[in-house]
Amino acid sequence: MKDSLREILDHERARYEEFKNLNLKLDMSRGKPSKEQLDLSNGLFDCLTSKTNFVGAQDYRNYGLLDGIPEAKKLFAEVCNISDKEIMVLGNSSLNIMYDNLQRAMQFGVNGGVPFNKQGKLKWLCPVPGYDRHFAITELFGFEMVNIPMTEDGPDMDMVEKLVAEDESVKGIWCVPKFSNPQGVVYSDETVRRFAALKPKARDFRIYWDNAYMVHAFREDIELLNLLNEAKKCDNADIVYMFGSTSKITFAGGGISFFMASEANINYIKNLMSLQTIGNDKLNQYAHVLFFKTAENIVSHMEKHAALMKPKFDAVMEILNKELNGYATWIEPKGGYFVSVDLAPGTAKRTVELAKEAGVIFTGAGATYPYKKDPADSNLRIAPSFPPINELITAMEVFCCAAKIAYCEKNLA
Repeated sequence: MKDSLREILDHERARYEEFKNLNLKLDMSRGKPSKEQLDLSNGLFDCLTSKTNFVGAQDYRNYGLLDGIPEAKKLFAEVCNISDKEIMVLGNSSLNIMYDNLQRAMQFGVNGGVPFNKQGKLKWLCPVPGYDRHFAITELFGFEMVNIPMTEDGPDMDMVEKLVAEDESVKGIWCVPKFSNPQGVVYSDETVRRFAALKPKARDFRIYWDNAYMVHAFREDIELLNLLNEAKKCDNADIVYMFGSTSKITFAGGGISFFMASEANINYIKNLMSLQTIGNDKLNQYAHVLFFKTAENIVSHMEKHAALMKPKFDAVMEILNKELNGYATWIEPKGGYFVSVDLAPGTAKRTVELAKEAGVIFTGAGATYPYKKDPADSNLRIAPSFPPINELITAMEVFCCAAKIAYCEKNLA
């Protein structure tokens, strides 16, 4: 066995030196849309001209309409299958909305409750592996983050239900319910219904439902139950905060975002926001409405994204299957932006380090866990969307080479 591992190690080290000699400078660290994807939405620039009629509910060039223009609320309420009274259309970043909502809870409480920063040590539930920027927010605000293992149906709901029901210090949970970051899991109907029926001990507990990839299928679309509608059936609507954006539909740096919740939640947050801003960029909202016109056109637009994304994910799967069978496990996603790979325990950091030395940057080991601490040092997130496919293939070959070197080193130590 050891002789075989040494042979593999010698072979991969020789290959690794060849990669280093290429002087690569490739970045696979973030899930950014490619130039070709961004180009799909260039028509947005043509929607507003000096001759455009900007008058709808009011003159959209002026102040006002804190919760978004009616046309945008109607369009994205239809996309999200909710009432336009349960949605606010805001700026370009849904992460900004999540941060602001938590900041308001810290300072002012949830719907008139006791501010979080006056309640002592608080906890937040974090499905793992998960989204590093979510974890960074709750770490910044001083929450004790509790790992919740992910299953093929979503978070371990037995654990979620127990912690929420028994511990009043648990104030929220992060969720990416469709094509989750990084595994690509779609929460099952049962999981969504169990979330909707949660009975938390803390009245100010909220589910932060970040539905970032709601229309981002590239292989097979899977319907996700609407959490807010399910929660209403349980007379539990106030428990839900839902978020979305067009960041990976139109322009990552110039889209629009939306916040969805019960009317009671919307009204409370809108009241606080009225002191923060007089309104968001209504012209950008209007451009999106003119560009898409209907929810069906958004679906058609995303089919163009899928045609660009699928070949890249297919290439990643082909290389993983060819090179890492027996060395790692992974989930083949049907949509979203990432591939989650579980390497041999104790080898993720070494793999990223080797890849970086060869000129390829991947998301840091541990990033998919709170405090950047993966207890097994095994999970890594691959982001195939941004690079051209020839660079992606090279980056993945470097990744696999590095993973095999780390595997052999670990087992020969």
